[in-house]
Amino acid sequence: MSVLDSKVPKGPLKTKWTDYKNHIDLVNPANKRNIDVIVVGTGLAGGSAAATLAELGYNVKTFCYQDSPRRAHSIAAQGGINAAKNYQGDGDSTYRLFYDTVKGGDYRSREANVYRLAEVSGNIIDQCVAQGVPFARDYGGLLDNRSFGGVLVSRTFYAKGQTGQQLLLGAYSAMNRQIARGKITSFNRHEMLDVVKVNGKARGIIARNLVTGEIERHSAHAVVIASGGYGNVYFLSTNAMGSNVTASWKIHKKGAFFANPCYTQIHPTCIPRSGDYQSKLTLMSESLRNDGRIWVPKNMEDVMAIREGKKKPTDLSEDERDYYLERRYPAFGNLVPRDVASRAAKERCDAGYGVNATGEAVYLDFASSIQRYGIEQAKIHNIENASKEKIYELGAAIVKAKYGNLFQMYEKIVDQDPYKTPMMIYPAVHYTMGGVWVDYNLMTTIPGCYAIGEANFSDHGANRLGASALMQGLADGYFVLPYTIGDYLSHDIRTGKIPTDTPEFDAAEKEVTDRIEFFINNKGEHSVDYYHKKLGKIMWDKCGMSRNAEGLKTAIDEISALRKDFWKNVNVPGTTTEYNEQLAKAGRVADFLELGELFAKDALVREESAGGHFREEHQTEDGEAKRLKEFQFVSAWEYKGEPKDAVLHKEELVYENIEVKERSYK
Repeated sequence: MSVLDSKVPKGPLKTKWTDYKNHIDLVNPANKRNIDVIVVGTGLAGGSAAATLAELGYNVKTFCYQDSPRRAHSIAAQGGINAAKNYQGDGDSTYRLFYDTVKGGDYRSREANVYRLAEVSGNIIDQCVAQGVPFARDYGGLLDNRSFGGVLVSRTFYAKGQTGQQLLLGAYSAMNRQIARGKITSFNRHEMLDVVKVNGKARGIIARNLVTGEIERHSAHAVVIASGGYGNVYFLSTNAMGSNVTASWKIHKKGAFFANPCYTQIHPTCIPRSGDYQSKLTLMSESLRNDGRIWVPKNMEDVMAIREGKKKPTDLSEDERDYYLERRYPAFGNLVPRDVASRAAKERCDAGYGVNATGEAVYLDFASSIQRYGIEQAKIHNIENASKEKIYELGAAIVKAKYGNLFQMYEKIVDQDPYKTPMMIYPAVHYTMGGVWVDYNLMTTIPGCYAIGEANFSDHGANRLGASALMQGLADGYFVLPYTIGDYLSHDIRTGKIPTDTPEFDAAEKEVTDRIEFFINNKGEHSVDYYHKKLGKIMWDKCGMSRNAEGLKTAIDEISALRKDFWKNVNVPGTTTEYNEQLAKAGRVADFLELGELFAKDALVREESAGGHFREEHQTEDGEAKRLKEFQFVSAWEYKGEPKDAVLHKEELVYENIEVKERSYK
């Protein structure tokens, strides 16, 4: 057991970040013009970082596998972004946002990073409003807020159900300005396939042009990984199908530690799987739980009648419905954290109360909200004795204004009108709290290599609260990395241009080329998707919402055997000198097969339940209800001593080893 240096500044949480910024080294404007930075990934974290670094004067190269930075998966985020502005006057504060984030993550996050995140959250909103992001506003023109799970205040800023898209367009517009100035060189349709280390420092990458197949060398004084999470290790997830772990995994194999790989978020409100042929899942925003009530029938007879089409959900009276989240967690109701809501849905479905043909769905019902809003609007418009039809019309209009695009998406996919019948939802893989280990500066264990946004592990512990992913991505990119990277780059002002005709670049390129040639020349029996689907099934069945030692040991053996078969029998059609999606996918799945085994080993070692990691053997007879009693009240907690980041050398898994008084929920 050895100790990593997290470089967390000393002093009170409130002043750590300000004091730290006041004392770190800086790079003056003239010297910034001589320093190059590579940013891999152009979502909210990468896009905002690239734009800000270029604005400061650095020379930036960006890489994304999409045809444009604005097609990054950040665009799919729907519900909103958190910030401690307290515009609602409901008691929110920087400390409360910090507290909610740490508690929501089961006390497994690094508190100094989280406090900094809460501290800069308000700046994000100011920045985005200045960029023209069209946040929702109330009747008086002020920015509006709504609630998300695991909190008791309304702090989520939103743009209907398209918040990620609007925020990404803001970051993209900032990028475009720098592209026009020549400060950002954008390499679209390029995939990073390795990092190059020179004298132990990250000094560049090897990338493949996905259109021509050309292998390219790119050098820089620092490399920033902002490539998102690895949820597609499960094959079926809410992630874009191209989302992958390759950039993070390549730096891991070159010495960057991976932290908490088994902490995966299963989102409770997704459209249920419809068959084995499906290639991805669709998210329904958590914001819907503001107004939607989650339920299943109380009686098994009603469940079977609904499955067989003999009854509709609207036929059941209130007394025949089990609003199980409201029953179990009255203080938070339907807005419990995601891990809680997901396991509760699974428990009800496993008990036989699932309402679709496969038994894997619960209802999300908006009838009560439509009725409530309709009555309120009738009073506002002085409509006396309004008919049921008029109340429905008025209420549905309010719900449409809030969630219209989400309802439209649901109807297009399921062919049911959610204004008139409850949505069917079921948990699905959505986000990964684990990732590359970083210190307070967001630097990995490779000097000069940084990881930001979902690619790193630092802010969300064992479970991320809703609307905090966008917050972290933009905080890291706009307000944290541009400060901390300067401290490192201040030592490179006399280094000069990093050459690419060196043995280090030669070796990295050869390794990449040899692997590509293997895939093309290996005439196996099975497609890449054949292996990806098999891996996904192992992961979901044995490393999904609930895990146990026996299943995890089996998963490790099965993934190991699958990986060996992959390298023996995978078949990749086409050539290396063309646009070849199967070739790109082969490399990504090869990395997923290695990550999957590490994931299962991490889950096996963690003999506890925490957030997204739920070990069946370690539950009391009350299970979730007992563990989550704290959600009925807010209790005090405190840390004992300074945090230490310990490395478990068995499989090189990194743990945030923080000692707390009230670590788990009572």
